[in-house]
Amino acid sequence: MSLLNMPFKALSDPTRRKIIQMLKERDMTAGEIADQFDMTKPSISHHLNILKQAHLVIDERKGQNIYYSLNTTVFQEVINWFFNIADAKGGFKDEE
Repeated sequence: MSLLNMPFKALSDPTRRKIIQMLKERDMTAGEIADQFDMTKPSISHHLNILKQAHLVIDERKGQNIYYSLNTTVFQEVINWFFNIADAKGGFKDEE
């Protein structure tokens, strides 16, 4: 399986995309993330686990809390993939 399959699959869900947007602003605990949704904490945990499996987020224990943050390395790989496709098709050139 391609290394890019997991991030694309993870990003296909609107809840996970919203979590990514929230983590763009700051690192957050699972509880802080769950407070922003009308769903159970186990459901949020499931979404966070999928994002972790796709290496889009990382978690770090700080005291008694686990903080989630973006793994920007994977996002850079996805962006590079898009640019490589665009270059191969002659896209993203300035029109004169």
